[in-house]
Amino acid sequence: MEALLRKVRGSVLSRFGSTSGRSSSESPADHLSMGAFDQLPIDVLVQILRCLGPKEVARTCLVCKSWKLLASDNRLWIFFLQNRKEPWDSVLFSETHLRLGSPSMMYFDQSPQLSFMNIYAMRATIPGSVIIDGGSGYCKYGWSKYYSPSGRCATFLEFGNIESPMYSRLRHFFSTIYSRMQVKASSQPIIISIPICHSEDTESARASRRQLRETIYAVLFDMNVPAVCAIDQAVLALYAAKRTSGIVVNIGFHATSIVPTVLRGKVMREVGVEIVGQGALKLTGFLRELMQQRNISFESLYTVRTIKEKLCYVASDYEAELCKDTQASCEVASEGWFTLSKERFQTTEILFQPHIGGMRAMGLHQAVALCMDHCFEAEVASDDGWFKTVVLAGGSSCLPGLPERLEKELYKLLPPSMADGIKVIPPPYGTDSAWFGAKIVSNVSTFSEAWCMTKKQFRQKFRRKVTSLIGSW
Repeated sequence: MEALLRKVRGSVLSRFGSTSGRSSSESPADHLSMGAFDQLPIDVLVQILRCLGPKEVARTCLVCKSWKLLASDNRLWIFFLQNRKEPWDSVLFSETHLRLGSPSMMYFDQSPQLSFMNIYAMRATIPGSVIIDGGSGYCKYGWSKYYSPSGRCATFLEFGNIESPMYSRLRHFFSTIYSRMQVKASSQPIIISIPICHSEDTESARASRRQLRETIYAVLFDMNVPAVCAIDQAVLALYAAKRTSGIVVNIGFHATSIVPTVLRGKVMREVGVEIVGQGALKLTGFLRELMQQRNISFESLYTVRTIKEKLCYVASDYEAELCKDTQASCEVASEGWFTLSKERFQTTEILFQPHIGGMRAMGLHQAVALCMDHCFEAEVASDDGWFKTVVLAGGSSCLPGLPERLEKELYKLLPPSMADGIKVIPPPYGTDSAWFGAKIVSNVSTFSEAWCMTKKQFRQKFRRKVTSLIGSW
């Protein structure tokens, strides 16, 4: 094999040398023969090229048409892509579904024919991006080339309500994140997840969403960020699950949002985004009440939250679970051991039976079923089953048993024609699903052209509004 590799390399280099002296009217592609390699089976040649590696294979394309045809074969470059650090399923999903960009960036023109050789080359030159997944509760941030977020912070406690479009608050928020990452704002593009807020399909809510998005762009461009990509948090969670349509159930800090998303990640607010009041804070607060009833002492709400994450789960059958021995213990740093029993699943039952926690609201399954009913009646897509995929997102959606219980309740609640085929997908990357969805977008080969907005494009699009925004600061 080593001899064959040396021969291939020597053949390539000799062709380069022999073609360098030709007149400009002669093209290396005019030579159709592979020389001594004509007698080798194609499969053997492909194996040889695999051993050479991407750089050497790319050089063989310049030798002649025959080598170019062989070296540009998609299967060969799929092999090279599969051997990179990024998971192949993420690469395939992004390149086949996200190359066109978001629905709002339709100026980008894309040929339907995919060349994985070109994709490999383009992905190799993509600049790294800063990813900030900010929400009302917690924020995750980091470098797109890293495997996971490099930092986290309690958004509300540190910065207040960043969903309110105030220039000074947002500037402080972004400046702090850049400082903690120890990078300059001007050095690379940024991807921002837009929190799920102002969800109604009213003129006032649409205006609030526009103002928040435009203020984010204005703040970042004033900080000399070269390009900005802003995507809805629910859409990023959907991309993390390798889906472009479905219903995202995001259990946030204060509330739970049920977001229908279709057509390459367009949030269908006209169909209806359902909001229920049972968020992560309510779950933690209810567990605190249950612990206090049993005279279990603790130092802070953070301790209760840690116990919730370690011990709590969702019962498949609540009544049956009450008859079981469910006692379990966990250790919390510097506070010792805690033991819970029925509290482990009573805490999470308020997602489905809010009255247990003293709340008057729809259960999670009822809100999802209502959203599905609206999607079915709206007929927004030719595939009437797009809304049967439910993707969970948010920290509390990682509770064991939640996907199975929600799926079970939906089958019981909906008519068979709608319930058939429903699939509830747990958060693929746990609490960091939206961040990883942004990571998938940041590495797509057309990222800069199809997903990003530059300062010049922003000023052209919002020329009149920028003046009014500046005036209000």
